Amino acid sequence: MRLPTFTPAVRMGLSIAAAVGVYGVSFGALSVAAGLNVWQTCALSALMFTGGSQFAFIGVIGGAGTGGAAWAAATLLGVRNGVYGMQLKALIRPPRRLIPLMAQFTIDESTATATAQEDHDERVRGFWTAGLGVYVLWNTFTLVGALAGNAIGDPGQWGLDGAAVAAFLGLLWPRLTGRDPAAIAVLAALATIVTLPLVPPGIPVLIAAVVTAGWWAWRRRHVPALPGDGGAE
Repeated sequence: MRLPTFTPAVRMGLSIAAAVGVYGVSFGALSVAAGLNVWQTCALSALMFTGGSQFAFIGVIGGAGTGGAAWAAATLLGVRNGVYGMQLKALIRPPRRLIPLMAQFTIDESTATATAQEDHDERVRGFWTAGLGVYVLWNTFTLVGALAGNAIGDPGQWGLDGAAVAAFLGLLWPRLTGRDPAAIAVLAALATIVTLPLVPPGIPVLIAAVVTAGWWAWRRRHVPALPGDGGAE
């Protein structure tokens, strides 16, 4: 049987992969600037493969933070992928043998592409197209950025640090469709800004997580749900 090619899910996955993968250049350059070598940088992209966690890791290392703080910040931001995994397992119903492989490619982009489809087969195509596409391009451009990082000097002069921030905001903004997600984002930002000059690198992210988790628990206990207070999904 002839397999379908360039279906809407495949086209969406390819376009997302092309748009996101090139940001690997900024990670590669910033990682080298933070003190990692080319191979360490490439290993992070190949094995960790979740942009938010990777940028958090090198941000803490570059700010003279400890390895423990770097791993804690990276792990905290990577927890969302576990939530994605549970959602995708129920949605796609993959064979058991493919679950470990799917875990490696479960990221924001592959999840968004899969969940945007109505048909089961299209969900599967969208997941793999986006996941594999981002993986290949992200790792390719990580290597390019890491090799170029030694030659271009300060990545900030080229706007690569700003590109990374813009990419994060682009991923975050569409999810702030309810009151609760917006409030959590504002509270986390304030907690980070206040504690940033007071504690070592990497710790503000952990403090922001504790503050927002405490606020969320208090609100769930004391404030009744209102229309429009749902999440982004």
